[in-house]
Amino acid sequence: MRRSDKEIKDSKEIATIMEKALVCRIALIDDDYPYIVPVNFVMRDSHLYFHSAAEGKKIAILKKNNQVCFEVDDGVEMVQGDYPCSWGTKYLSVIGFGRAFLLDEIEEKKKALNCLMKKYAVRKYFTYQEEALKKVIVVDIRVDNITGKKSGYK
Repeated sequence: MRRSDKEIKDSKEIATIMEKALVCRIALIDDDYPYIVPVNFVMRDSHLYFHSAAEGKKIAILKKNNQVCFEVDDGVEMVQGDYPCSWGTKYLSVIGFGRAFLLDEIEEKKKALNCLMKKYAVRKYFTYQEEALKKVIVVDIRVDNITGKKSGYK
């Protein structure tokens, strides 16, 4: 990281950003071109989970190449200055790299979906229709590397 003064070294602070952020952008490699897609997500231990329809561009790409990069941000604010080059942005961000795997086992899917639902719905217990569980794809990104960065925050 070029600006080591902005690096977040505390893993708990990175975990807090991951928990508070509502959207994660997943970057994929589609042959010679990058492809990025926003998803709802949850991070547990060294796993980032999101769900998807069984078909579509991101799933087709992941089946060819499971290497991914992801980014989340929170607390983003514009900081106005007196002249154009004195403006800035206040932010907290996390970038990570890993490999994506499609979960096949129903119980694994339920566990990941429960984590997602707890994050967004703030409930503890959920029931799922068996047919829906068979159709939904749950992606497990096993995180190899993760870093945090902040600007404008103490």
